[in-house]
Amino acid sequence: MKDKKACDAMGKSTRAIHLGGLENPIVGEVSVPIFQSSTFSFPSAQDGAARFSGEQTGYIYTRLGNPTINALEENVASMEAGYGGTATATGMAAISTLFLSTLNGGDHVVATDSLYGTTRVLLESELSRFGIRTTFVDTSNPEDTLHAMEKGKTRMVYLETPTNPTMILTDIRRTGEIAHAQGAILAVDNTFASPYLQRPLQLGADVVVHSLTKYINGHSDVVGGMIVAGSSELYKRIRRTLTLFGGTMDPHQAWLILRGVRTLPLRLEKAQANAMQLAVYLRSHPNVTWVRYPGLPEHPQHELAKQQMDGFGAMICFGVKSGLEGGISVMNSVRLITLAVSLGGVESLIEH
Repeated sequence: MKDKKACDAMGKSTRAIHLGGLENPIVGEVSVPIFQSSTFSFPSAQDGAARFSGEQTGYIYTRLGNPTINALEENVASMEAGYGGTATATGMAAISTLFLSTLNGGDHVVATDSLYGTTRVLLESELSRFGIRTTFVDTSNPEDTLHAMEKGKTRMVYLETPTNPTMILTDIRRTGEIAHAQGAILAVDNTFASPYLQRPLQLGADVVVHSLTKYINGHSDVVGGMIVAGSSELYKRIRRTLTLFGGTMDPHQAWLILRGVRTLPLRLEKAQANAMQLAVYLRSHPNVTWVRYPGLPEHPQHELAKQQMDGFGAMICFGVKSGLEGGISVMNSVRLITLAVSLGGVESLIEH
């Protein structure tokens, strides 16, 4: 959309539905076409040279840029109120690209101790091979984050909020102040909330990552990731790293996710309404020992959730009597809910 003032005035639901498209539609199409092309022709040799040098805009090769993928990047970046988005093949491609583009050997990271498992393995087992150290702390306590910072060495504070799967929240604004005071950037995995419920860049974060597989796509039929940078400098570093390492998205992937994001507001509003009802039900069930859902007043960060989120989300974590055996019994007994990993689709899923 060309009118920046009109874009800035849009609400979050309007952004999800209307932003991310072609600047000049080809035949008046309403839906963004799938540009399933690996390469793009140049009007002349001079134009090709100008595109490669950056003197002229235009497409060259889909690993470097594609109209369908760019439409999705524009959409998610706008919802996050960021400078620019970079779409990736998977959520982990987004996370690994973020680390590779911003960290060097000898750098130190402070991260939430309850992270998505693969992210933690990447930090502990893979990046450590290159001299990058990580201290995992309970970031819901700002003092723990502050004490873990190493002056002159900590380059990033990496958060998940709410966490996967324990549903613990971290104060993004306060953590940003701690990170920036020591010259570190604040990165936030915003997958569990989505930009519809939480926009970390507006709270002081420098960069946001998503598994688009989850709420943003919302139909359990495609995987993808996104990095949204808050500044031009950070965006350029991330973009360069992604195109060099090649973890880029496919046009058909982008089209499916862009189709899914158009209904994100409706889907998430209904999903979190259902989650609240289920959390209240579970809380009073005689075989449930505890329930962790940010919408319940007894959640330890209930007030924080009301401050930095527009809703409580649709993820619930709970425990049952008899521990593991009780959990197995629940999972093997459900009829409507599906026993499968992942989250954020139109189906309700359960996993241990």
